[in-house]
This record gives sequence, C-alpha cells and structure tokens, in this order.
Amino acid sequence: MQSGILYIVPTPVGNLEDITLRALSVLKEADLILAEDTRTSGVLLQHYGIKGRLVSHHKFNEHITVAQIKEKILHGMNVALISDAGTPGISDPGFLLSRECAREGITVQTLPGATACIPAVVSSGLPCDRFCFEGFLPLKKGRKTLLDSLTKETRTMIFYESPRRLVGTLGQFVELFGPERECSVAREISKLHEEHCRGSLASVLEHFKAVEPKGEIVIVVAGLPAESHKEHRNKYRMEGKDDGQEELL
Repeated sequence: MQSGILYIVPTPVGNLEDITLRALSVLKEADLILAEDTRTSGVLLQHYGIKGRLVSHHKFNEHITVAQIKEKILHGMNVALISDAGTPGISDPGFLLSRECAREGITVQTLPGATACIPAVVSSGLPCDRFCFEGFLPLKKGRKTLLDSLTKETRTMIFYESPRRLVGTLGQFVELFGPERECSVAREISKLHEEHCRGSLASVLEHFKAVEPKGEIVIVVAGLPAESHKEHRNKYRMEGKDDGQEELL
C-alpha cells in the first residue's frame, strides 16, 4: 500500500482572504484535517465551504496522537495540518509530527503562506536581509541566559509576545539593549486595526505604557550596531581572548 502525504498548511493570521488557492485545494481533498483548535479552524473551513474531517491536534495531546496519525498516513491517508493562524511549527504545534513523519520516510509537503514574522520584519524599516527569529521567549527558566546571549547579536531580532507581557518585555529590552536601540512593534497584522509602532525601545515602551496593547504582537529589534560589535570584539582581543574563549565566559 502506498503511503499518504502529510501537508503542512499555513492559514491566515488575520484576514481570511490571505490563504492560497493551493491551500484551499489541499484542505478540500485531505482525508483528515488536524487543527490546533477545531472551533477556530471551523470558522475558516466554514467560510470556504470545506467539510473535511476535523480532528484536534495541539501541544497538550500531540505526544499521544503523533503515532496514531503517522500510522494513518502510512496506510494511505492524506493528512493536512493547520494551526489557529500562520504556519504550523513556527511557534505552533507541528514540529513533532513533521519530524516523526520525515524519519519514517513519509512525504512532508509544506505549503508557502501566511506567517506573522515576515510582514512584521519587512514593515519595520529595520534591515531584513539577515535576521533571527526567537519566537516566544521563555517565561522563567533560561530567559535571562537567552537574552544575555542576544546582546551580541548583530542581526535584526524577531520576537512574539502576548499583549499582557509586552510592557515588561520591552522594559527588559531597554535594560539589555539600551534605550536608544531601534525597534518596531507590529500589532494585529492583516487585521482591521493593524498597527506598527516604530522608534527607540524607550519611546515604544512609553507608548504602550500609555496605550494598552491588544491583539497579536510581534516585536522587531535592531541588532547590535556594527561599530559597537567591532568595539566589543576589539576589547576581547586586547585582553588576549579569542572568539571561542569569549563564548565560554
């Protein structure tokens, strides 16, 4: 029996029209649709008249369901995986299933499509030829270590954050990266009230202290300026430390 295919299907992050014709075709023809939240995905599927079989697949049950889904695909079922919004696997469930299917030799096809991080960095006005995506920062364990490591990052940095934690996170960024470091906070991308707040970390922090943030948030922060990075490296060379030694500090 020929194995089926696992399709990773991006869905709109806001505007329901931000979905490709191919994505709609795959969802209509799939034997099974895995959704992070069947209620949220149900709205999208109903909007496009898609009546495929919808099954819940999220971070709380994926370790249990992966083996079952993999067997269904091996027995010929074509399965489409979607999340609440954007591309599965990018700060959403999807990695585990994709990895296990790939290890089994199952064809995994990821469709191009919507994700919040790319519009945010392109619209930020900050360099987007090179960037690093950090997603959601750890809430506690490992947070400080990760942020400390990013103080030497020269690429533009992209973070996801919840509105209730935005002010606190921007405050940490001011302390670590400096108040004058450029940033952009994108809110509600592709939705009616889309907003991009650009400026220094200090000015953007003050804005959101005065105006309560709402909706989906993407923070884009400029990397360490080239001159500052050069000074940082020269400092360690003068002290007789090479790059490898620096990383051990």
